Amino acid sequence: MLQNETCQTRRALNLALGKAVLGFVGTGVTAPAFAQTPDSAYPVRPVKIVVPFATGGPADNYARFIAQRLQERLGQAFVVENRPGAGSIIGTDQVAKSAPDGYTLLMMSNTHTVNETFIPNKPYSLLRDFIGVAPVNFSDLVLVAHPKAGVRSLGELIAKAKANPGKINYASSGLGTPYHLAGELFKSLAGIDLVHVPYKGSSNARTDVLAGHVDLMFDAVTTMAEQARSGKVVALATSGKKRSSVMPNIPTLHESGVLNYESTIWLGVVAPRATPRPIVNRLNDEIGRIVAQNEVRDVWAKQGASPILLGVDKFEAYIKEDVEKWSTLIKSANIRPE
Repeated sequence: MLQNETCQTRRALNLALGKAVLGFVGTGVTAPAFAQTPDSAYPVRPVKIVVPFATGGPADNYARFIAQRLQERLGQAFVVENRPGAGSIIGTDQVAKSAPDGYTLLMMSNTHTVNETFIPNKPYSLLRDFIGVAPVNFSDLVLVAHPKAGVRSLGELIAKAKANPGKINYASSGLGTPYHLAGELFKSLAGIDLVHVPYKGSSNARTDVLAGHVDLMFDAVTTMAEQARSGKVVALATSGKKRSSVMPNIPTLHESGVLNYESTIWLGVVAPRATPRPIVNRLNDEIGRIVAQNEVRDVWAKQGASPILLGVDKFEAYIKEDVEKWSTLIKSANIRPE
C-alpha cells in the first residue's frame, strides 16, 4: 500500500477485495491466504518488469509472455521495459535502486549468477540486494556455425580450431552472459582457442552470425532451432544433459566428445530485497500457476523450454547454488573479462 493512503481508501480497497474473494470462492476454488495480508490489494497500479537485455532474446520474449498473463490474472498492466547494457548491469542496477514496493521487478537469467564472480565490482550484489520472486523456465543452448565456416560437425570444428588457433571466432550477447560462458566452457573442455566477439544483446550477435560476419554462436534452442532447420546455420551440438526435444537429431556436446559438458540458460523474476513478503508470495503463486498450465508447458516444449516451479525460499537457494556453480568454473578455468 502507498504510505499516504488514507484509512478510508484502505477500507474501501479491502472491502472491494473482500467482494472479489467471495466471488472467487463461489467458483469452487479456495481463496489464497494472501487475501488477509496488509498488501492484499496489490497491484493497484501498473507494474514494470525490467529486462536488462536487448529485445528479441529469450529473456525479453518470456518476460512479455509472463507480463501479459499476469496482467490478465491481476487486472493491472504489467509493462516490459528493456534496459540492456554492460552485460545486464545497467538495467539490474536500476531495479536494485528502485522502491521495494513490488512495482518494479527484474527478469533475470543466469547471466546474473555468473556476474557475481565474473564482474565482482558491480554497484549491487545479487544475493544482498534482491529477493527471488519466482523462476520461469530453462532451455538448452545450441552451438551453430555459419555455413561458410566450413564445418558440419563438432569434431570437424574442434579439429579445425586446433589446426588454426585463434582464427575462429564466436559471438555472444555480452561478457558474462550464458552464451559467453558456454563458449568459454567449450574452449576449456575441448582444449581449443576461439576468439570471443561480445555484443550488446543476443539479437545483434545472432544477426551477425546469420550474415556470416562471425563464425559461431551458442544460442538458446528456443530462438535458433528454426534458423538451423531452414539451413541458415549449421547446428553442431546442443548443451544439455540429453538431446533437445526440438532438435532430437543433434547430439549433445557430451555425446560428441566434449565430456561432462552442460550449459543451459534459465530465467526468473526477482525484486528489490525489501519488497514486502506478502507481495513476493503472491507473485510467486501467480507466476507458478501460469507456468504450470498444461497449454503453457505444451507451447514451451515445442520451443525447447521447460518450466521451473519453486517456492520463494527454494528459488532463493537455487540462485545461491547457481552463483556457487559458476564461481567454481570461472575460478578453475581462469575465465576473465576481456
